[in-house]
Amino acid sequence: MTPHRETRAQSASASQTADTVPLGVLPEWDLSDLYSGMDSPAFRDDLTQSAAAAKIFADTYRGNLSALAAGPDAAVALDHAISQYEALDDKLGRIMSYASLLYAGDTSDTGRAKFFGDAQEQVTTISSDLLFFTLELNRIDDDVLGDAASLPPLDRYRPWLDDLRREKPYQLEDRVEQLFHEKSVTGRAAWVRLFDETMTALRFSVDGESLPLEKTLNLFQDTRRDRRRAAAEALGKTLKENERTLALITNTLAKDRDIGDQWRGFADVADARHLANRVEGQVVDALLQAVQSAYPRLSHRYYRLKARWFGVGQLDYWDRNAPLPDSPNWTASWGEARATILEAYDAFSPKLAGIAQTFFDKGWIDAPLRPGKAPGAFSHPTVPSAHPYILVNYQGRPRDVMILAHELGHGVHQVLAGPNGALMAPTPLTLAETASVFGEMLTFRSLREKTADPRARFALLAAKVEDMLNTVVRQIAFYSFERKLHQERRSGELTAERIGDLWMSVQTESLGPAIRLGPGYETFWSYVPHFIHSPFYVYAYAFGDCLVNSLYGVYEKTPAGFAERYLAMLSAGGSKTYTELLAPFGLDAHDPGFWSIGLDLIAGMIDELEALDRSA
Repeated sequence: MTPHRETRAQSASASQTADTVPLGVLPEWDLSDLYSGMDSPAFRDDLTQSAAAAKIFADTYRGNLSALAAGPDAAVALDHAISQYEALDDKLGRIMSYASLLYAGDTSDTGRAKFFGDAQEQVTTISSDLLFFTLELNRIDDDVLGDAASLPPLDRYRPWLDDLRREKPYQLEDRVEQLFHEKSVTGRAAWVRLFDETMTALRFSVDGESLPLEKTLNLFQDTRRDRRRAAAEALGKTLKENERTLALITNTLAKDRDIGDQWRGFADVADARHLANRVEGQVVDALLQAVQSAYPRLSHRYYRLKARWFGVGQLDYWDRNAPLPDSPNWTASWGEARATILEAYDAFSPKLAGIAQTFFDKGWIDAPLRPGKAPGAFSHPTVPSAHPYILVNYQGRPRDVMILAHELGHGVHQVLAGPNGALMAPTPLTLAETASVFGEMLTFRSLREKTADPRARFALLAAKVEDMLNTVVRQIAFYSFERKLHQERRSGELTAERIGDLWMSVQTESLGPAIRLGPGYETFWSYVPHFIHSPFYVYAYAFGDCLVNSLYGVYEKTPAGFAERYLAMLSAGGSKTYTELLAPFGLDAHDPGFWSIGLDLIAGMIDELEALDRSA
């Protein structure tokens, strides 16, 4: 799921906004491939059957895995057990995918909220009977399990078992793990739900209009400066009025994470995320340092240029993502967006485009804004026995086209990885953003090649630079903010004012002196959903963008055979490490110079803008 990024897009003119230009018929997803409705007999049966199957599974295998591993047919016996576990995981994943997607469609609907909450409780209870399985597998002697995993048919699960082994040093005693698991419903999950429902319910008064979060944020790309300012002030005012609740949610979840980290023995606040991402902390630290060192030649330099284009010494924060003065304005209908993306995907790989087209043809996308609908955008993988679903809030802006291209990249990746099965299809975040950012890059390059008007090409290039700054610089600033917040939280609760101070410090550092951060901006940390849903997720965007820049460089130099290698990388899902997957492209994220490749590409685009600006 991608966070809302305050990225710039060319706006329609003041008299022809995205609200008034016909967008065509926007699709709403059809969830019947999962279940027919909340009263579906199949849904009830799956819950009942899963509960019974989980108890039988526990009765069969609890306390017996070590003996199976030491037996004469260990590979066959363990493969049979893991296959049953995987089937249950897929069924429970289907149940929760349906409940969460239905809820995302309208989080204000009390019936859907109850349905989601009930499903979450029941699945948590059922999965408690399965919790022992991975814990016991990790108590098997390394040599014994390794010998069994080297033989068929168990060798197909070797990557999953290797991944599982990485969790071993941080596992707790079974009953403690079960307590953590069962308490999550009334702990972390409940606070996340409170955040979601709070943000969905908020309304922001902009020039007499009462707007939800998504429409308010979208006004930051309006052509009218007074409209952008009104949106910013409304956002700051309403967030300020709710900051005590939002600060309490943030403090509680940070402390909850700290308790878990302390029990498991994680030293650094982000170590659990690094483990989940299967990436070394040193690699992330190198990325952090490389991006922070590049602030002056990237974001600081670009925003100085943009301030000059606006004829001012400093840009107010509500103008940071504003359309460039006198830039051509256009709004893309849904049909135009679809054609643009599929054409760009097809030029790279017809197979890629064919999978993307399936999302349009089969009702796997939910596009229109609706009251209560979750803000932002995401591609939910659901389970390998089904297919992904995409949620966007499409308003016709060029940036909306890029967001759709981004989420379709996720969706294609998830489809390709599906055959690996429920245990090995999921991709660590270090690679999960690769296909999405690559999809954006393909769409941008295609649009640029087809744009003849010099002003439009200039605006398109500037928009891409801003997107990349928002993906790399801004997300690393978000990561730095999270680190500061979680580190301080270990010493006690933080006031909303203190959280705002931390936020302002990293924003000032990353955006530079050409951006004026006025009153109200200190509250903007409180609407970013990834701080709540997935702490420390955000560095994956910078990781993915720099990685894609490097991949695209390889593609431009040696296009022959690249698409096949790229699709093979996506098809691997979580069955290989990012190091293994990058090797066929000659890339190594452990190389100190790796991150500079991606950062240099952004700097080169800014150089091009400067050159075009001087020649105008």
